[in-house]
Amino acid sequence: MGSDNAGVDRLNQATAAPAWDRFAQWGAWPARVLLAVAAILLVLAAITPLTASMDGTPAEVPSLVGGEPSDAAEHERDEDLAFYDRVIDRIESGESYYDFIVEEQRARAYPVRPGLAVRLPTLAYIHAWLGEPGLIAMAIVLMGVTVWAWWKRLGDEPGGKRRQRIGAALMLMGGSLGLNRYYFVLHELWAGMLLALAFGLHRPGRWGWPLAVAALALAIREHVLPFVLLMGAMAAWRRDWKEAAAWSALVIVFLLAIAWHFSLVVPQVLPSDPESPDWLVLRGMAGWLGNVVLSSNLRFLPHEIAGPMVVLMALGWAGWKSPAGTTGTLLYLGYALAFMLAGRANNFYWGAVVAPAMFIGLAFLPMALVSLVNAARGKA
Repeated sequence: MGSDNAGVDRLNQATAAPAWDRFAQWGAWPARVLLAVAAILLVLAAITPLTASMDGTPAEVPSLVGGEPSDAAEHERDEDLAFYDRVIDRIESGESYYDFIVEEQRARAYPVRPGLAVRLPTLAYIHAWLGEPGLIAMAIVLMGVTVWAWWKRLGDEPGGKRRQRIGAALMLMGGSLGLNRYYFVLHELWAGMLLALAFGLHRPGRWGWPLAVAALALAIREHVLPFVLLMGAMAAWRRDWKEAAAWSALVIVFLLAIAWHFSLVVPQVLPSDPESPDWLVLRGMAGWLGNVVLSSNLRFLPHEIAGPMVVLMALGWAGWKSPAGTTGTLLYLGYALAFMLAGRANNFYWGAVVAPAMFIGLAFLPMALVSLVNAARGKA
């Protein structure tokens, strides 16, 4: 009898779900609640129209790295992108960014209040210094390094090794928009790829390079700040005070840089200059899904498919119980909430800040769905 019990125990241990399979550890009722919430979100995502109130959307532009845009594409270049082209041209001609940026935005009826309506100059100077050939080379290198970083991180993380190939392929798919030279002037494009690289390079206790990469991303677009705050908070949760202090120092340096930026912009603002329309517009699901879909290769799919794919990516991340899985879950759900609350329809490109590495969640989706259903049926 004792030997039989021992055999059963060994069998149970052999068939037990791995620790990195989050939903396999759940009880029936929490799993049922999450399944119900996921089902509702999938239905809502399928019926939510995804639109952007701009002259064009990324789906309309066929130009890729190495190819020449058509005359029609040049003629129809979005006004925002043409504005950034003009800024880069003036820097290349020897002018200083802060000597002309406010007058340029005012001339195009772009708001200059508050100060955040005027972009940080980092990307414009990088573009002016490197030129388009240099930017193409940098985009290719950045893509390769980011895919490599995720190949390594998936191999190092519990549960990631067996999904290493598909995860790296999904990272390549998610980040491939970064190779489209038509959008090289977009701050979110570069900030998003750098964020994906910083995320892929990071390990608990190994944060030097991720911090440096995140600092560059933050210098390009302030929308990277939630990622930096999350990394600092998670380091504090692990009681890694040295890393938490490093991320906190980056936040302080960024705030000082923003204060310096404001000090150069505000004196040039006139009382007659209009303020930017309110960014707190509560777009709900359309804000979250529209931002991610229209800023990624999901834009080629019908919205009835593309919207649910975003929800399924988040579910895949949530099912992976590992340092990367936990970080990804908090990161993408946090930005989802932010996009639901803030950002107008013409701010859809904000989604490029988080879209690239979000695709990796699909690699863990089959495991997450099977485990969640089994847990809901009491078979975990």
